[in-house]
Amino acid sequence: MSPDSAALSTDACTLPDGRTLAYATGGDPDGRPVVVHHGTPGSRLFGALLSGTAAEVGVRILVPDRPGYGRSSPPSEEWSWEEWGDDVGELLDAESVEQAGSLGFSGGGPFALAAASDDRVARVGLVSAVVPPAENALATLASVPFALRAVFRVSKTVASVSGPSAVVSQYTDRSVSDAVADAVAADFHEALAPGAAAVERENRAFASASLDPDLPDTPICAWHGTTDENTPLPPVRALVRERGGTLETVEADHLGTLLDCQRAALEWAGGAE
Repeated sequence: MSPDSAALSTDACTLPDGRTLAYATGGDPDGRPVVVHHGTPGSRLFGALLSGTAAEVGVRILVPDRPGYGRSSPPSEEWSWEEWGDDVGELLDAESVEQAGSLGFSGGGPFALAAASDDRVARVGLVSAVVPPAENALATLASVPFALRAVFRVSKTVASVSGPSAVVSQYTDRSVSDAVADAVAADFHEALAPGAAAVERENRAFASASLDPDLPDTPICAWHGTTDENTPLPPVRALVRERGGTLETVEADHLGTLLDCQRAALEWAGGAE
């Protein structure tokens, strides 16, 4: 099914510290809930890529703007992704959700895992996921003050002039439909609407931190492309092996893996066997 941003509804809740957490809902309104964690950068509009498939497989997606992206408030200086589980808990409360899956794409992977600190998160799916400590160009650049912000300011300008294809080319070499390209570009521009502080903060954390070894023993399944040049496969393989999960590899690149595996990932994260 083609992406459709009109299939998303945007809402927001107020967190205990006064921050706003904006989020989109989509898919099957009566379906099994799955909290979807967008990439870095990304926003709630990432849900447009998944909403049609989610509706087909009986899943309701909740896609929050992480702190500082889209319409969500920036966090305090002390905030770290380990606290993301608390924010997700507030989202689940706002939507009266008793149990949900967690699904993370790319830079959303660590956050999908952190969400499992809320005991209502039953399982975690990872697609093309970053596994800290990350060793890639963005993580390295994030160590230089303001450098990554400057890069993304330029990228946003180039994308505005060149159109959606300039954004898509950062994530895949394959040809995609106009609907997919438009959805990817809308997600990118919404993510950077408040500036690039959030993407700088996340990449800096990816480079310098490791996943919390005390994360709950929640079932994990990962999907990863063998030709993914954005996020390497070996750290994902090691993580899944360490935590006794399942890894499905496909011959695809970064975005291609999401396009090829989203049905399986949504079904699994939603609790379908």
